[in-house]
Amino acid sequence: MRALTCTAFDQPETLTVLDTPTPAPAPGEVTIEVHAAGVNYPDALMVMGQYQVRPPLPFTPGAEAAGVITAVGEGVRGLSVGQRVAAFTGTGAFATHLNAPAAAVMPLPDGMDLGVAATLPLAYGTVMHALIDRGQVKAGETLLVLGAAGGVGLAAIMIGKALGARVIAAASTDEKLELARQHGADEVINYEQADLKDALKALTGKQGVDVILDPVGDRWAESAFRSIAWGGRYLVIGFAGGEIPRLPLNLPLLKGASVVGVFWGEFARRDPAGNARNLARLAGWVMDGTVRPLVSERYSLEDGPRAMRDLLERRVTGKVIITP
Repeated sequence: MRALTCTAFDQPETLTVLDTPTPAPAPGEVTIEVHAAGVNYPDALMVMGQYQVRPPLPFTPGAEAAGVITAVGEGVRGLSVGQRVAAFTGTGAFATHLNAPAAAVMPLPDGMDLGVAATLPLAYGTVMHALIDRGQVKAGETLLVLGAAGGVGLAAIMIGKALGARVIAAASTDEKLELARQHGADEVINYEQADLKDALKALTGKQGVDVILDPVGDRWAESAFRSIAWGGRYLVIGFAGGEIPRLPLNLPLLKGASVVGVFWGEFARRDPAGNARNLARLAGWVMDGTVRPLVSERYSLEDGPRAMRDLLERRVTGKVIITP
């Protein structure tokens, strides 16, 4: 097998493609021939040693993949050779083959594109958990999505609309906002050109937004929170903007609002049945066209470092994948 390998915590450009024997699956595992692997912000952070999880070196980054099962380990039930699946493993996906615990593998509906399937577990799984389990979004509520043209942002727009919310999308360029509109956003705000708080006040008739989904953090977090409605929920997804914001704690008090952490990977580990229900619901939305994941670019295994760099530099819209 060929695998993009990290031998020291450093910049993505230091990764190299190595040839190694394809390992047989351990008991409870399956081997997947990887057709596509989703590229995510935590992959790059992990390579640089800046993520909350630091795998032992050397390791292959890549948290999610889709492909075809080529071998089944002892004790595995319900999965078979030749089956098309997606998997979330945390690491190992940027390779031609991946061994995955059977519990982390999701069988795919007939006809689902494997490139699309590779984008579902992390970004879309995170948003399903965020909006359904943590944010408890209800039909008729207003949802603000920051970083609306990224993989998580576009997922939040489409899933928010599927749940019946009014969606306000915020992003840094008009081109990104047009993409957000194409994926269902009801209103848009360019937060590089407009004052976010004033724009939200105007769009909500001074009522504020019920739920804020924030994968960006940085300098927009406080302005967004100051625009939250009474009893609102602020969903902390990540900090793609760079700085981790420091929110004055009098704001949740004055708004009767909640700051809610969203850690999908730990949720999936602790509640696999709940995660499976979310992903099954998501798969149904993908198959009927309610949710239309955008794969904006495909990279070779050798170009994996460039994929991560493009993500870090926020040159990416929707999701990008590596096709080993």
